[in-house]
Formats: sequence, C-alpha cells, structure tokens
Amino acid sequence: MRTDSSPGNLPAREHLPAGDAGTPVLDVVIPVYNEEKDLQPCVLRLHDHLKRTFPYAFRITIADNASTDTTPLVSRRLETELPEVRAFRLEQKGRGRALRTVWSASEAPILAYMDVDLSTDLNALLPLVAPLISGHSDLAIGSRLSRSSRVVRGAKREFISRSYNLILRGSLQARFSDAQCGFKAIRRDVAQVLLPLVEDTGWFFDTEMLVLAERAGLRIHEVPVDWVDDPDSTVHIVKTATDDLKGVWRVGRALATGSLPLDRLARPFGDDPRDREIKDVPNGLARQLVGFCVVGGLSTLFYLLLYSGFRVFAGSQIANALALLVSAIANTAANRRLTFGVRGRGGAVRHQAQGLVVFGIGLALTSGSLAALNAASSDPAHSTELAVLIAANLAATVLRFLLFRAWVFADRRDDVDSTVVGSHVPAHNPSSPTYFMAGQGSYRPLPQRPTGAPHPTYDTDRFRAGEAADGNWRDATMQLQPVRPHDTESREYR
Repeated sequence: MRTDSSPGNLPAREHLPAGDAGTPVLDVVIPVYNEEKDLQPCVLRLHDHLKRTFPYAFRITIADNASTDTTPLVSRRLETELPEVRAFRLEQKGRGRALRTVWSASEAPILAYMDVDLSTDLNALLPLVAPLISGHSDLAIGSRLSRSSRVVRGAKREFISRSYNLILRGSLQARFSDAQCGFKAIRRDVAQVLLPLVEDTGWFFDTEMLVLAERAGLRIHEVPVDWVDDPDSTVHIVKTATDDLKGVWRVGRALATGSLPLDRLARPFGDDPRDREIKDVPNGLARQLVGFCVVGGLSTLFYLLLYSGFRVFAGSQIANALALLVSAIANTAANRRLTFGVRGRGGAVRHQAQGLVVFGIGLALTSGSLAALNAASSDPAHSTELAVLIAANLAATVLRFLLFRAWVFADRRDDVDSTVVGSHVPAHNPSSPTYFMAGQGSYRPLPQRPTGAPHPTYDTDRFRAGEAADGNWRDATMQLQPVRPHDTESREYR
C-alpha cells in the first residue's frame, strides 16, 4: 500500500457558496476505452442535462485509456464543438488510473465520474453532488441496492453484485451498500489526501477508495438511483471477481497491520466555526470512554480466564502477576488501536513500555488487595478472590484510562496541525463566498455559471500519462503517482 506524504489532516468541511469565476464547480469524468459508438450520444446527453438543470459552472472530461479505435477523434471533436468538454488521452488502461490522473489534474472543487453507457438516470446527478457542495459529506455514491432504487438487470448480475457487497461487509466491515455502481463524486480536498493511499488502478479502485474513506471516518452519502443494465457490457466477470478478491485481501491486510496513515483524513468535530474556537475541551472523550470500556470489559474476562488457568498450578500472587502481565500487553495494544486511534508501528515499543508502568500500578493495587484478603482469611474461597480482584481492577481501570489519555497516548494533534497544516492554511472567514485551494495555499471565489451569458471557454491541455509520471507535467494540487509498467488492464469499460 502507498504511504506517500500528503497535506495532512483535513480541515472542517465548508459550504461552497456561489460566485463569479471561470473555474467549474463540477468536473464529471467519463473514462472510456474503445467507445466510438456510445461516446458522442453520452456526452451530448450529459451536456444537455447539465445545461438545463445544474446551477453552477461545470466541465465534462473524457478520459481516453489507450483506445485503439476512433474514440480519440470523437473526443477531440466534442472538445472542439462544446466549450465545457475537455479530452484527456492516457496511454495505459485502467479505470482507477484514469480517475486518479484526471481528478489530480482538475481544479474543480467537486469531482465526479460516471460510466459511458449512462445506465444511471441523470436526475440523480444533482442529488449526488449537492451534499458535497453544501459541505455535509465528503464522498457520494449512487446505490442500486437501496430499497427505493429501481433497477433493471439480469439475475446473474444481481447475484454477483449482492454477493460482492456481502463479501465487503463480512471481510472489511463496509457499511456502504453499493461499491460497484459507476456513479460517484468526491470533494477535491478529500481527493488530494485520499487518492495517494489508493493503490489499485483498475475496477477495484472504487471499493478501495470507499473502504479507506469509511475507515478514516469520512462521511459517505448514498443516493438511490434508477439503473438499467447495459446488455452489451463486455466486462470480464471472472477476471474482475478474481482481481477484486485479491484487492479485498490486500486492503484487509493493510488495515489489520495499521500500515495506512488514515489519520491524515481526520476531520475536526463539528463544522460550526464556534466548535473550532472552544479551548481545553478533550477531543473525542466520549468515543474514547466507550472504546476503553469495551476493551476493558473484554480484557477483564481475558484476565479472569488466565488467572483461573494459572491458579491451577501456581499460587494466587504468581497467577495474578502472570495473568495481569499478559492481559496488560493485550489491553495496551487494543487501546492503542481501537480507543485512541494510533495506527502503524511507530511508537509501539514506547507505548508498551509505558503500558507496563501502568501495569505495575495495577499489579500493586490487585496484589495489595489479595494480600489484605489473605491476612483477613487464611483460606479464602475462590469466588471471594475473584470478587476482590474485580473490585481492585475497577479502581485500576479508572487510573489506567487517565494515565493512557494523559501520558501514554497523549493527543499531540495540535502540534502536528501547527507544523503540517498551519503553514498551509490561511485564516478564513467561513461566510465569505470562497473555497480553499489546498495545493495553492489560497482561497478562491466559487464559480457559478453565468445566467444569460455565453459559457466560458476552458483551457484544454492534453497530456500523456507517462509524461505526467515522469515529471514533465506538474499539478498544483498534488504530484501524480508514477504509472508502473507492470500495471496492465485487460478489461474494457462499459
């Protein structure tokens, strides 16, 4: 998995107010491969729909992945005839590669994509991007599996789609309902930080992006869609399913080992400016308390089982020390990951060493309680020992949480923000009609399509994916990932 550097923690979401500028608010990408027949009707229909219904300036970007038919000629003709259309040519296939490349190059604050067959009803496009424009959500997806969706497709594809989503729920604990629908949108500031973490360049790109976003706590909005299956689809089902399962294994392993820096995607609590001005309020205290209680309850059961097992061949003091030591190591590791959200191997040894100090305090409390019990009774019952240990562990648990929060896993996010984010993000009045361009360190007015005026023309820079990867082309948003020569994509879009 990639662990490239990124701009740091995301700022609070801002509403994108209307203004006058030449930059489009929405950039809709259509990835294509050998779509000479369907491309023009698709673009014309989408362009007409956006002109009639979308209240902001927009752009349609055709991302041609190494087509061998006349698709590039159709793309250039549409670009010439329609000022809101732009054509990109990439020399390697892969839907994920196309979306990463074009989204990284776009300056629009809202980025979307849809399949060229337009299986999804376009009336869902404005509801898809509205939560991103308003600042309510970070990503938005169309869902064919919502109860209010209306879908026309064969039984085989219905079975495959539902089975795939069940696999995601069971293996990666995904809560979104439809990972494969070719109808998604993302805020540009989120894409800047999220895309470098997504490794897949093919069809699994969507799933990987959504899983990482969800695990990072980003808000994903789902829109029920009306969807009609394309009977001429040429997707290689077996190859696609095999690659997707490999992707599920790779992402699951990375999440389990904590090798992904998902903390870079953290949002501050609350989007109201007043929430950001409150001082000396513990961050995430309620969530940490819940997580600590859950881990503590499981650790206590684990400790009691260990104590009962060790007590068979050892005295009470030795059994207590061994059980507490093993459970303390497991407790520190679980609280590190689940309660305080610390991922990766960095600082793990130091955290365990500090956890052992906390363990020593707990050992002193429980051992002292056992010593007092043995002094009061020469042969206490086993149930009495357990009751005394439970009471001592409750006292040690309160102290353990306080030490974990204030010492072992002390929140250093403010220091990180001041060094990583603070140097890039200037002061901003949320009421002003602007949005932040993270890669350029400035705020810009949000554009709106002028009423009664000719549509603005946009620069239409064509580039080759290889040139972008070699560094001949630079984007102000983020540096594109190198296109690796061994990445091949044998499947066709549709």
